[in-house]
Formats: sequence, C-alpha cells, structure tokens
Amino acid sequence: MRYKLTIEYQGEPFSGWQRQQDQPSVQAAIETAITRFCGETVTLYAAGRTDAGVHACGQVAHVDLAHAVPGDRLRDAVNAHLRPAPIAILAAEQVPATFHARFDATRRAYRYRIVNRRAPLTLDRGLAWQVARPLDAAKMHLAAQALVGQHDFTTFRAAGCQARSPLKTLSEISVTRHGEEIEIAVAARSFLHHQVRSITGSLKRVGEGKWPVSAIAEILAAQDRSRCGPVAPAAGLYLMQVDYPDG
Repeated sequence: MRYKLTIEYQGEPFSGWQRQQDQPSVQAAIETAITRFCGETVTLYAAGRTDAGVHACGQVAHVDLAHAVPGDRLRDAVNAHLRPAPIAILAAEQVPATFHARFDATRRAYRYRIVNRRAPLTLDRGLAWQVARPLDAAKMHLAAQALVGQHDFTTFRAAGCQARSPLKTLSEISVTRHGEEIEIAVAARSFLHHQVRSITGSLKRVGEGKWPVSAIAEILAAQDRSRCGPVAPAAGLYLMQVDYPDG
C-alpha cells in the first residue's frame, strides 16, 4: 500500500532531508519512526531533497507499507514516534501505487524570509536571515521579474548541482515587505541546487543599493556562476508546497 505524507519540519538540527551515514536527517528520522510503528523497514521518496538547515511547511513524500492502515492512524502513530524531533506528519493518505512524490510533482513553491533589522534575532534565530542594512523590497521585486520564464540559470546554479540542464522555468517570483520582514516567494516545476538561495543573495545586493535593478537581468544573461551574489544562508529557506495533477 502506498501512502502520500505531507510533512513539516524545522531543518536546523538536521544535515538535510537525505539519509546520511552518521548524520541526523529528516528522512532517517521518519523512516525510523515508521519502523517503530509497524516493524517494517521502509524507504521514503521525497518531492525534493532540502539542504541542511532548510525548513519545510509542505514537503511531500511517499512510502510503501505491506498492510493497509487508516491515514489518520498512520499520521498520529508516526508523530508519536518522532517526538521530540521537530518534525510533524501533517497528513497521510493512501494513493495509487503509480504515484511518485518526486516525478509526479507539477509545481514546487519556496519562501525565503529576511528579517531586515539591526537588533539580533531571538524568536527567529535559525528561522530567517538577519540583514542589518536597510533593503528596498520594491527594487528587489522589480529586479526579480527578469527571472520569470524559461532561462539558462547557470549563474544561480551551485557548482555541484547534478541537474542535467541549467534550463529552468520560474512561473512566479515576488518580493514583499511586511514590517521588518521581507519575503521572497518563488515557484517552478523544479529548481537547481541552491538556485533560490543564490537568487536571494543577488537580490539582497540590489536591495541594499550595491547593484542597480538591471543587474539581475545582466548576470542571468551572462550564464556565469562567478557573477552571482553571495549565497543566502539556509536558515531563511522554506519548502512551502508541492502540487500534483490531482490537486
């Protein structure tokens, strides 16, 4: 029986989603919790492998179990075995055996949080990027629109990225300010490694006045990783939602 899990987690204590030898991971924590519940050795397949320190509000994964279990019972039992890890199964539902959390996904939405203030973070420590220099969110939003559509994103691609092509299509990107917080929202079918964090670091340069609004279009067209701004830290990045054809 195949189950679709919707998962929330705080990424700071983990080496990332993917199971790693001698390092705590979100995947290993959930697999262990499932084994403790039903006695089966399982493998989770996620919509995307988040890096160390990256958070999720709507990660999706699938898992196969030998016996049918009501979704609510599976959710509650796995959550009980996950305590006190900062991971929660928000929903569990049985799906057709053909469903694949990664390959069937049609859209992934990420959010990046910047707290734009001089005072140190307390409640948001490890959950956002603190930037002390004042940022112009309107200019950041305007510059970001050059990234919408299909482009060669080599400039914003990590050196170790394993994607076969640097071509990606951003369906939307916005930069909005809410008091001292700036939110960058990005959506696409799929992303390159470090793409959102690379874009965020470059937009920060525009926001603080070090680069003109036109710089983002220029460095995108250059297709040159050395032209990218600094990669933003993992702490501010959240996988918000993964969409599928059936909604």
